[in-house]
Amino acid sequence: MSATNADHCSGTEGWATSMAFVHLKNAQQTGNDKVDFKKTKTVRLASEKIGKDLFRQVHHVTFTEITGRKIEVITVNSASSKECSMSGVQVFVVSQQLGER
Repeated sequence: MSATNADHCSGTEGWATSMAFVHLKNAQQTGNDKVDFKKTKTVRLASEKIGKDLFRQVHHVTFTEITGRKIEVITVNSASSKECSMSGVQVFVVSQQLGER
């Protein structure tokens, strides 16, 4: 994979993951003292080209609290090969998952 499809934005310290945590914190769903950041997982589900060097990305992010509670979110944002924050990040909290994992 090359950076032309904004692969560099998918890490656990990337824009989508960071903004997801900020949204969760602002909504008082979790906090810095509750999350075990070493257990955070981010998986890119999709990256679609929507313009010249512009991609819509979808990530599944899982935060694990020290208590073991998991908070899962889906994020949607735009990124380029040089900038992960080409748009804000929409964050959807997954309240229930049906079917196989």
